[in-house]
Amino acid sequence: MKSEKIAIFLTDADEYIVTEAARAINDDLSIPAALPALAATLREKRFTREPLLRRAINAALRVGGDKELDVLINFATRTDISDVIKAEALATIGLWANPSVLDRVDGRNRGRIERSPAVVKAKIQPFIANFLKETNPETVIATAGLLANLDIPDFNNTLAKIYAENTNNKIRMAMLPALNKLKYAQIEAIIKSGMEDKDDKLRTVALGLLNDSNVSKESLPAIVQTIFSKGSIREQQQLLLVMGKLNSSKTQTIFEDLLTQLQDKKLSPNLRLELTEAINNSGSAALKAKMAALSPNASALDAYVDALFGGNYFEGRNIFNYNSTAQCTRCHAVNGEGGNVGPSLTKIGATLSREQILQALIEPSARLAPGYGTVLLKLKEGQEVFGVLAKETPEALTINTSDAEPLVVPVSRIVSRENTPSSMPVMGTILSKREIRDLVEYLALLK
Repeated sequence: MKSEKIAIFLTDADEYIVTEAARAINDDLSIPAALPALAATLREKRFTREPLLRRAINAALRVGGDKELDVLINFATRTDISDVIKAEALATIGLWANPSVLDRVDGRNRGRIERSPAVVKAKIQPFIANFLKETNPETVIATAGLLANLDIPDFNNTLAKIYAENTNNKIRMAMLPALNKLKYAQIEAIIKSGMEDKDDKLRTVALGLLNDSNVSKESLPAIVQTIFSKGSIREQQQLLLVMGKLNSSKTQTIFEDLLTQLQDKKLSPNLRLELTEAINNSGSAALKAKMAALSPNASALDAYVDALFGGNYFEGRNIFNYNSTAQCTRCHAVNGEGGNVGPSLTKIGATLSREQILQALIEPSARLAPGYGTVLLKLKEGQEVFGVLAKETPEALTINTSDAEPLVVPVSRIVSRENTPSSMPVMGTILSKREIRDLVEYLALLK
């Protein structure tokens, strides 16, 4: 009925009922007239359910008045709420002036909202010092993000001290981008220390912050030398992506050296995609021409040679299981989970090489899995054989035909072979090259 009178249920004694009312008020098309009442529930200390509190925080953001901002700030200062919810409240305050068009709870497009940041800055600033003194990582991380989003540089020295003295790398990784965004005066030294840290994830974050304003032409070669001699593959990939955004006068010589290494097969194949993307982004026609000359183009697969190595196993697993476009699990199963329309891929990495896996993704009809495709063979004697491919070896094909027994056809007798087109979609048309590389990495390690 979309009635704002639903707000009466927010006063119910049963928190479950209140939570259901909050869902009805905030979610889907929502009931905007009842949002102020939902935001006001943040004043009550009896509520603990995360689904309810997230919707109340979101309601305060959507209404956006001074009263709602005061309620939300007071809520964030409480010590009896979970660290996760406190972090959500602080993150919401940080985005108060310019929130995402997407609802923070259900993702629905709510439209663009723009408010003056001056009000929220003035109201939140007196509480920042206490937030930064808290011991739970979520609060400190969220506060650093709040300062960066609201452009409040007054606490830069405190953030730098937290970075230098804290042992929690999640906190330290949050300080780096915050200080960079807030234009901390000593950011170059901070980034340099981050690149020299023993934690590879922190080093990767620091590398990602390099730009034309904090790295010089003279210092870049030393950074490249260090990362390429001691850094992980992920760090090297990150550095290449960053270099693609730097002024070409700083990177030209370095890229030329890397292309020479690629030509001499001394560069790790894990870096080929990043090097290609970096050179394309550099804007240098000469570098692009050299890269093109080193890229084979004899077949459709050659365009995806960059996707053979260097992928992220976990991203590939997510693509396989959850990508709504690829929908791999509709047809294929891993460890018994998924569809059975296509062959099981539980140990595909032990059966096919990376090149064969890539071909199966880019040209699914080029090679058929036994039992999952039909073939038409023309033999030297003039005969034709049509049936389901049951088995294939370098010496012979076993075909199930209408006859009772399978027919074994020596390869030496075959003049031509035509595979019936696979029902599997061509992944090159629906996934990016980077996503295909991640998928290859995941499938290649299934053994």
